[in-house]
Amino acid sequence: MKFTIKQKDKSSNARRGIVSTDHGDIQTPAFMPVGTLGAVKAVHIKDIKEEINPDIILGNTYHLYLRPGLEIIKSAGGLHKFNAWDKPILTDSGGYQVYSLAQMRKITEKGVRFQSHIDGSYHLFTPENVMDIQRVIGADIIMAFDECTPYPCEYKYAERSMHMTHRWLKRCCTHFDQTEDLYGYSQTLFPIVQGSVYKDLRKKSAEYIASMDREGNAIGGLSVGEPHDMMYEMTEVVCNILPVDKARYLMGVGLPQNLLECISLGIDMFDCVLPTRNARNGMIFTHDGIMNIRNKKWENDHSPIDSKSQTFAAQEYSKAFLRHMMRCNEILGAQIATIINLSFYMWVMEESRNQIENGTFAHWKDETIKRITKRL
Repeated sequence: MKFTIKQKDKSSNARRGIVSTDHGDIQTPAFMPVGTLGAVKAVHIKDIKEEINPDIILGNTYHLYLRPGLEIIKSAGGLHKFNAWDKPILTDSGGYQVYSLAQMRKITEKGVRFQSHIDGSYHLFTPENVMDIQRVIGADIIMAFDECTPYPCEYKYAERSMHMTHRWLKRCCTHFDQTEDLYGYSQTLFPIVQGSVYKDLRKKSAEYIASMDREGNAIGGLSVGEPHDMMYEMTEVVCNILPVDKARYLMGVGLPQNLLECISLGIDMFDCVLPTRNARNGMIFTHDGIMNIRNKKWENDHSPIDSKSQTFAAQEYSKAFLRHMMRCNEILGAQIATIINLSFYMWVMEESRNQIENGTFAHWKDETIKRITKRL
């Protein structure tokens, strides 16, 4: 993997770049639609390619390990062959699932013993076998195994967890470097900065992660309930330490305004379930603001859902029709809403890249946030 910076914004730390992988280039800033089980919920791969057109999607190690299982994925030739996606893929290591399964797991120095949320069976994730699992899944970018601390989190716990994440990272790197790619293309390992919302811990973690000198770096443990201002503060602290010439990935973030603010701080890559999950619940992101399509005010509104969008779904379907689909729980409603939301996120990324290249990002960001956060 190679990261190249093409342009830096003059009035912020935003940058426009390219992450090059064996499955193609990722234009940054980039948002990765989340395909937890190998597919983005409610959207056909064909529609992802033709309507939404991201450069990369995300899969989840924990979920894919449990279902369909490594044997099936390996026999298919890796996740790219299994789900018919021929562009880059990133896999989360399962650290966030460790965080979310608080009542079903036990953390030790060795790793995490947990119960499957599907059948209650017991499993063990270690830094070493998580590298092996992600080798089998075959993502282009794989994540180190870490512990994602909750918010709020006591300082002493956050400190202990951070140091354990660092020890796990060293084991991840050692094992990763001693193993080989399985499918004829290269994989890249990203370490993850932790430290909760404590500035001194974030600094220590960022310094340690930077010292590992991997091809890219991630920031985890944010967007877990802390105030947005605190998330921005921690992100800025870390971005000031992580190498400028390495891609920076902020995990699990977030709302469109969060993406724009974090791009201005120097973040290159994002992922979040929010646009797809909110779509299925009827929250639609548009160029003019946010709408709850289930509201009665849209019942007889036959205007396009978002006339400024370039997608068929946003231009050709009406607000009234989408409301009808959603209220009737028709699958098509979830499909339309998901395509519109993800396409909007792709527009935010594409326009951010354009504005950075033009030297106008900072002013455009402030004006855009005012517009797209309005409730319609």
